[in-house]
Amino acid sequence: MKDVRLNNGVMMPAIGFGVYQIPESETERVVTDAIETGYRLIDTASAYFNEVQVGNAVRQSGIRREEFFITTKLWVQDYEYDDALRAFDLSMKRLGLDYIDLYLLHKPYGNYYAAWRAMERLYKEGRIRAIGVTSFSSERLQDLFLHNEIKPALNQLETHPFYQQQAANTFLQQEGIQHEAWAPFAEGQNGIFDHPLLKEIAVRHRKSIGAVVLRWLNQRNIIVIPKTVHKERMAENFNILDFTLSKEEMDAIAMLETGRSPIYDDMDLLTVKGIGLHRIHE
Repeated sequence: MKDVRLNNGVMMPAIGFGVYQIPESETERVVTDAIETGYRLIDTASAYFNEVQVGNAVRQSGIRREEFFITTKLWVQDYEYDDALRAFDLSMKRLGLDYIDLYLLHKPYGNYYAAWRAMERLYKEGRIRAIGVTSFSSERLQDLFLHNEIKPALNQLETHPFYQQQAANTFLQQEGIQHEAWAPFAEGQNGIFDHPLLKEIAVRHRKSIGAVVLRWLNQRNIIVIPKTVHKERMAENFNILDFTLSKEEMDAIAMLETGRSPIYDDMDLLTVKGIGLHRIHE
């Protein structure tokens, strides 16, 4: 799967590059390397504090804007209607772009109904090509689209071999909403890069463990946005369409499911409070 068609007809690359936790001082160089490797989907957020550097790398690449697919996200602090409109303008200014390809609600907390309606307005004005959400449970996602005009095009969920989101994936497919994986490598948890099964499959295909995990997600029709600051690893993560995992290999990886996140629980009360009250600006 090289590209996907979102539910509004917009085409989106299936293999992208994420910039979460990449320092501002390194982001422009790293994104430039990613673009040179072949990535055109770049995923950032206002809460990552590196939109300026992402925009610089995109504009200075010499590649036409239309060839890129740029995602950024609205933080919980700005979920009131007018705040969301202002925050979008600030993201546009920092990125230095005329439009955003995909704009996402970053977390399922706060007044996300007001924020969604602001995003619907921006979408209708042609300033965003598609709108979606991040880390929404199927229940919250369904409630959101049942009571609003525009159905989300995409839900970005923590998805990897240890937390596979099988039920969510089924629901998203039924509703025509694209599944995208954040933390496809589980942020290194559970010894993913030394896992015997993944290592065995990687050796068989002469690929890295990272490439095997990304191909497994890709064959499940899930968009991936891996992050690395190393150009060699960027190439490994990008070139995943020249091999195919067998049904037996796909099924074996499916057995690694633990049913819970090794990173954090979106429904944990302290997590909800901490993220919901986290401020990224005055």
